[in-house]
Amino acid sequence: MKKGKFLLTVFLAGGCYTAFAQEKTKPEETEVYTPVPPVVQPGKKCGEAPSDAIVLFNGSSLDQWVMADDRNTPARWNIEKGVLTVNKQTGNIETKQAFNNYQLHIEWRVPANITGTGQGRGNSGIFLASLGKGDAGYELQVLDSYNNKTYTNGMAGSIYKQHVPLANPTLKPGEWQSYDIIWTAPVFNTDGTVKHPARVTVLFNGVLVQNAVELKGPTQYIGDPAYRSAHGPSPIKLQAHGDKSEPLSFRNIWIRQI
Repeated sequence: MKKGKFLLTVFLAGGCYTAFAQEKTKPEETEVYTPVPPVVQPGKKCGEAPSDAIVLFNGSSLDQWVMADDRNTPARWNIEKGVLTVNKQTGNIETKQAFNNYQLHIEWRVPANITGTGQGRGNSGIFLASLGKGDAGYELQVLDSYNNKTYTNGMAGSIYKQHVPLANPTLKPGEWQSYDIIWTAPVFNTDGTVKHPARVTVLFNGVLVQNAVELKGPTQYIGDPAYRSAHGPSPIKLQAHGDKSEPLSFRNIWIRQI
């Protein structure tokens, strides 16, 4: 056998076949130089938006948001001292822009004076792809899960009614929490059937709680989730939940399309 080659024997039905495959003998033969990844300047502090991010809320403006039930109406939540607080009377808000695959950073805080129990205590949600009015879409649960018992596929960090979080790193009420989310949107065939289901990874206060989990479909409050209709890029929606507890707040929201 000549130097630089090795024998490859393949066994197939009816006999075996031998072929020569070229062996790579220099380190340069496995080095890749293109394409060159783009330069991205990270934020100066952990959690700050990198240079290629779209800032969805910077503490002063809701220009990137509209009311989810009427996309012709500007978002009507409350901004004070750089903090966005849910207005439960007006309803859900969502981004003007639609997104496909992305990295999302968002911070939220349950007020220190929170009251209520279970799902009625600091309840909200981040819909990773909004599919219309109300709560249509794929929900990552927001809730006070600090010493607050509820069903585990409805606690903070859960993919609501689908995936229980791997851990509960919730901080006590009054402290800021963070989600870092990697969302891979579902892909549909031309006939509307699912080619690839949606997947999501979530770090909650820096702790991995969802690890590339596959979603069975959009969130379903009653019954089993399923993909019932194809869709493309979608807005991100924040929920004004109807429970009676004190409204929670958000800050430092940014996204990177991937």
